[in-house]
Amino acid sequence: MFTLQPTRSPGKKLLFAILTALALAVPLFMVWFLIYDREEQSQTAVASIAQGWGGKQVLRGPVLVIPYKSTTQETAVENGKSVTRVRTLEKELALDPAAVDLSTTIDPKPLKRSIYEAVVYDSAVRGAVRFALPTDLARYGVDRASLDLSKAELRFAIADQRGLGANPSVRFGGRPVSLQPGAHGSGGGFFAFVDAGALAGKSIVAEFDYRLRGNASLALEPRGGDIHWRVASSWPHPSFTGSFLPGARTIGADGFKADYRIGNLSLGRTLVDTAERGQWSFESGAAAAAAEAVAAAASDEAGTNTVSPAGATASVELIQPVDLYSRVDRAAKYGFLFIGFTFMALLMFDIIGGIRVSSVEYLLMGAALLLFFVLLLAFAEVIGFALAYLVAASAIVGLNTAYSAAVLGSWKRGYVMGGLLGGLYAVLYILLGLEALSLLIGSVLLFVTLAGVMYATRRIDWSGGEAAAHA
Repeated sequence: MFTLQPTRSPGKKLLFAILTALALAVPLFMVWFLIYDREEQSQTAVASIAQGWGGKQVLRGPVLVIPYKSTTQETAVENGKSVTRVRTLEKELALDPAAVDLSTTIDPKPLKRSIYEAVVYDSAVRGAVRFALPTDLARYGVDRASLDLSKAELRFAIADQRGLGANPSVRFGGRPVSLQPGAHGSGGGFFAFVDAGALAGKSIVAEFDYRLRGNASLALEPRGGDIHWRVASSWPHPSFTGSFLPGARTIGADGFKADYRIGNLSLGRTLVDTAERGQWSFESGAAAAAAEAVAAAASDEAGTNTVSPAGATASVELIQPVDLYSRVDRAAKYGFLFIGFTFMALLMFDIIGGIRVSSVEYLLMGAALLLFFVLLLAFAEVIGFALAYLVAASAIVGLNTAYSAAVLGSWKRGYVMGGLLGGLYAVLYILLGLEALSLLIGSVLLFVTLAGVMYATRRIDWSGGEAAAHA
């Protein structure tokens, strides 16, 4: 004799579907970890490709550093008597240019290794700066007569010395100067010994032209009274970041142009800095300005004014137009939504259509849904995100359509499941493209779905009794 198995109530079927969906959370988290691991490998590979070319570059200077002597009086008590001594200190005056006119051309060079690509560049940096001693130099505790202008140094600093091209050209006061490596404790860079004697009576112009290699971004740490920086490149996907943005910019398929105008008042520091002999560097000057900014903010806690951050930069990044890992990661975060919609459809066939769906069938269809994100990641690394999305979605929709037709006993029902999944993948692709409106569209979709489920199950007795017969 055959024994009839007791039929589970709709409420138990719902609980069973929920528990099965929760069990799939473990492999879904594993998919997220896989995406994170592949992104880490991609970043390592990109860093390896760019190694030896030059890192993210930051331009600093030029700054004119002039040695001088300063005298101080020290009073001490010796044998009960007050003794005053005069002490002579050797110091340096760091003078920022009064005006900066800088032009930079960035020539991008995408480098590929296997499926990975890094964006590096070769840039041409050309400019002219004008130095002038401030009329109120005595306010900084510096005697103009004590300046040793014949032993001045013109210093340039860059972030990564490896990217500096051969034979930089620098002219000071109209004459070419010989360059030396290093930037006196400021990382990479170069400098020149110059005679700034003409600075005593007038301003001096320094002109420079050098090439610089780097990757991903190029930034300027502005120093000067009036700074004009023009940047141009054939890369069509720039991102302007940092503390200062260009006043004018044009971006097109053939590249971009940006124009910066920055004044020292917005930088929050003067054109003059002093330090002990051999102690001044671009970092030490920035550190001093930062300390002044912190002190000013602490003393004006209730107040009204803000200080521009020291070491502020104007930066241009050469970004990739599509970050496939972030898009795959965003897509995977909708994994629970896909599982929920699919299981809800199976539950409706089970409860309303009377077609019993087993736990194995729930798990297999859920596994297929999770496999979509693995396929998407694998194909996106090779053929790009859009085409990979089409391939992965088509494969999973086709697989689940055929399996649903077998499980539900009808190709018509299988096509319904396939149409549901196809619609979900289409909506997800739209959500990934409309980042700003994704929450709005997603919440409306959930509301409509919930309303439809509530309407379809309004007469179901979830406790297991017969459905109500009234309308």
